[in-house]
Amino acid sequence: MNKLKFAITALILTVTGTSFAGGLLTNTNQNIIFLRNPARDAAIGIDGVYSNPAGVAFLGEGFHLSLNIQNARQTREVLTGYGNLFQNNVNNPATAENNFIRKFKGDADAPIIPSIQAAYNKDKWSFQFGFAIMGGGGKCKFDNGLGSFEGVVASIPAQLIAGGINNSLQAMGTQLTGGYSFDPYMRGRQYYYGFTLGSAYKINKNLSVYGGVRLIYGSANYFGYVKNIAFQQNAGGNLSMVAAPAFFTGLAGALNQQAGQLEMAGAVEQAAALKQQAAQMQGYAAMTQDIELNCDQTGWGIAPIIGIDYKTGKLNLAAKYEFKTRMRLKNESANSESAKAIAMLDKYANGKRVAEDSPALLTVGAQYEVLPSLRLMAGWHHYFDVDTKQYTKDMLGDTNEYLIGAEYDINKYVQISGGMQKTDYDMKDNGMNDISFNVSSYSFGFGVGVNVAKNIKVNLAYFQTNYEDYDKVQNIGGMTVSDSFTRTNRVLGVGVDMTF
Repeated sequence: MNKLKFAITALILTVTGTSFAGGLLTNTNQNIIFLRNPARDAAIGIDGVYSNPAGVAFLGEGFHLSLNIQNARQTREVLTGYGNLFQNNVNNPATAENNFIRKFKGDADAPIIPSIQAAYNKDKWSFQFGFAIMGGGGKCKFDNGLGSFEGVVASIPAQLIAGGINNSLQAMGTQLTGGYSFDPYMRGRQYYYGFTLGSAYKINKNLSVYGGVRLIYGSANYFGYVKNIAFQQNAGGNLSMVAAPAFFTGLAGALNQQAGQLEMAGAVEQAAALKQQAAQMQGYAAMTQDIELNCDQTGWGIAPIIGIDYKTGKLNLAAKYEFKTRMRLKNESANSESAKAIAMLDKYANGKRVAEDSPALLTVGAQYEVLPSLRLMAGWHHYFDVDTKQYTKDMLGDTNEYLIGAEYDINKYVQISGGMQKTDYDMKDNGMNDISFNVSSYSFGFGVGVNVAKNIKVNLAYFQTNYEDYDKVQNIGGMTVSDSFTRTNRVLGVGVDMTF
């Protein structure tokens, strides 16, 4: 019974927002120049409103504005083996050719991801504003559910058969074959809007400092259902599907009837055992009812940001620290009564507040001017994921990112750049399941900037993330359950930088 509760919850919780890089619930792609070259932690530019806010003070006087639009597509794939039980899916049986392993795939689309960075520089001061999608940013859909749920649905008739239920069903003229079917669906949407205000001050020609705050507003919706759970039966050689709730209800009634007859015959202990079995069947009948979730979540949090930039000759050094953003999302839900009866779905109960903290972040970067037209960059990011409320140390450790890149001015009109980023998640088995998972990756980006006018620059870029596989093997009730997790991510972007 507990396994079934978990499995239903697994399907409901499967959709999370699109994430491109960084720690949990953090997007770092705030500007097209980042897509061209992610190692921007010590670069001097308008994109520094996010990546190096202290360095923005070294831009020329006047108003600087960057407008950006990105298009992202992400897939999430889990290869799941649940013993050989997936061969019993009457609609989509797994085969021995692939060791009865099934692929579960979700598609996440973010067709338009906007961002704005603006700064007004006057004398030694730089006043800055930024808007971007700090986390999430898209819609995700799973048409075929998840292995964690299908595995449990498949295991119910298998366990009942192993427990001798077909002996009891002989009197009813039927037998369970182990076959099953069900209809799952899930879609979700997450957007975490970030609004940043701050100012930088040039202490001297070499040193600047920054202080600011970021407000994050979160908005999410989850809609999903699990319907029509059915098991295959064989009645005199005729195969048919029977709705699981009806099957268990009928079986509970038959067991109670037998128990009544035994009580009348004085077999009290035998009658009690049958009543216990009947209660169990009634529990299965309740848990296999159609379940529907429809939940909206909203909430906000605010956190300070500090930064520093130091220039010496051809070398520029910079650092930034973003404090943890405490986020609590409030639910407005219209869930089915059957969903309300599942304790593990209490996270999505109407009026409930849910922790979704954005982790603290430390960035350190360097930029070196090899030639007046050529610059090399490097950076390091450390996300304090362990300090977030929604995760524990047995689930994950902190995230580290390592970045390198280069930028070259072909002439006064055209600039090209490229770079790479390595993201190392310290995920543990307890934190990895098909409900939610993160896998380490490396990313590369490249692009071009074109000065179409004296004060206008157009940026075009492509960014791709290649994820590692994470393999997890468990033994559940003597059966080997295997999962292999991976993702894909591709982003195209265009932006315009202007100076007034």
